[in-house]
Amino acid sequence: MKQLTKAEEEVMQILWQLEKANVAAMIEELPEPKPAYNTVSTIVRILESKGFVDHEQEGRGHLYFPLVKKGDYSNQSINKLVDGYFQGSFKSMVSFFMKKNDMSLSELESILKDIKKDKP
Repeated sequence: MKQLTKAEEEVMQILWQLEKANVAAMIEELPEPKPAYNTVSTIVRILESKGFVDHEQEGRGHLYFPLVKKGDYSNQSINKLVDGYFQGSFKSMVSFFMKKNDMSLSELESILKDIKKDKP
C-alpha cells in the first residue's frame, strides 16, 4: 500500500468520515482557509489513481468513496513508523512515548487493560 501525503491523508480522513461525498461536501469539512475546488478535485483524482478512492456518477458530477479501510491504512502507517524509527520494536515505541509524554505506570496499565479487553 502506498504512503499518502499530508494533504491526501487529510482528504482521506474526511472521506472515511463521510463514507461517500462529492468534492464540495469534502471542502465543507476542511478547516479554514478552505482550499480551492480544483485543488481538492486534483487530490481526489490522485487518490483514485493510487487505488484509495473510486467514484460513481451522480448527475453531472461524481460521488467519491474510499476503497481502503481506515484501519488498514492506520495499521500500515503504524508499522512503517515502528520499522522506520524504532527498528521494528513496538516496545521501543511505547517506551519512547511514555518518556516523552511523561506517562505514569497507572496510565500504561489502563491502556494494557483496554488492549486485553478488546482482544478476542
